[in-house]
Amino acid sequence: MAFRTPFRSVSTRARQTLRIGMIPADGIGHEVLPGAKAAIQALGSSIPKTEFVDLLAGFEYFTRTGTALPEDTVQALQNDCDCAMFGAVSSPSRKVAGYSSPIVALRKKLDLYANVRPVTSVASSPNGQPDVDLVVVRENTECLYVKDETQIIGPNGKEARAIRLITERASRRIGEMAFKIALNRPRKHLTIIHKSNVLSITDGLFRETVRAVPTLPGVDGKYGSVTVAEQLVDSAVYRLFREPHIYDVMVAPNLYGDIISDAAAALVGSLGLVPSVNAGDTFVMGEPVHGSAPDIAGQNIANPLAAIRSAALMLRHLGYTDGADRIERAADEVIREGKCLTPDLGGKSKTTEVVDEVVRRI
Repeated sequence: MAFRTPFRSVSTRARQTLRIGMIPADGIGHEVLPGAKAAIQALGSSIPKTEFVDLLAGFEYFTRTGTALPEDTVQALQNDCDCAMFGAVSSPSRKVAGYSSPIVALRKKLDLYANVRPVTSVASSPNGQPDVDLVVVRENTECLYVKDETQIIGPNGKEARAIRLITERASRRIGEMAFKIALNRPRKHLTIIHKSNVLSITDGLFRETVRAVPTLPGVDGKYGSVTVAEQLVDSAVYRLFREPHIYDVMVAPNLYGDIISDAAAALVGSLGLVPSVNAGDTFVMGEPVHGSAPDIAGQNIANPLAAIRSAALMLRHLGYTDGADRIERAADEVIREGKCLTPDLGGKSKTTEVVDEVVRRI
């Protein structure tokens, strides 16, 4: 993968033990997160001694207890863990009284304001250039995902409304993150995704605030080498499929970033390959982009590579570059060789077989 440079360092303190919260949550999260754990353990002395803290959350937990995100999990992450891995969550499409997505809640409670999703194809040779090499930087706390919805009975029957929140503070923070990532990549190119031709106030604020990042006090020309472009979200999706090579770093409000990164996964073969981290200033949580996939849960055929790559991103974010490189190289080698792949990539291997092959190469 081409996303090699640490984009932020959440802590500079020396760690003798790295405590990692593990939240499998729902569905195939229980099958892919052990692969991420095995990859981290295979690094040995490349990282500090690791301790894994098993934590609960998810829709399955909600159905048993009435709580999707127990306070014990939040407290453990805030007080006892240096970072975390999240598996997948099953959020039903219908309204379920009392339920709210735990991953959305965790992003807010831990102030993980950036969801960083590299989408990179594996080159045909180790030194080759990937056909797709981009990073979606998604604002993680606002937009329609604030879940401020109401429904009333009006003159035309039921009326449903949702409040969309865009603030200058959140837009500035995600803009700064995106500019820093772009600055550390070879192309140094940033595309702002919006729909301000229609949503002139909300998307207009996002667009204007991100564009203004290079002029903030104290920046002093730091981002002078970063070129900036804009794209309306609908045409961005079209060009993503037609001309993915034009994109380097894409920064977007929450909903657009979610859709764009999922669409981009189709360009590299599967959602099962695409990693992400939820990042803030003091904490980072790795999370594969795929969902809980209830149709294949329990069959040992889920692709563990997105979770394994997410573990590498998490370690890179913490400054453990060598360990992250080793995991990413091993995952790339498995994909490139093509002999040990899960069904989503046209293979016949089991989840555990792919994990074992990655660990062997690490």
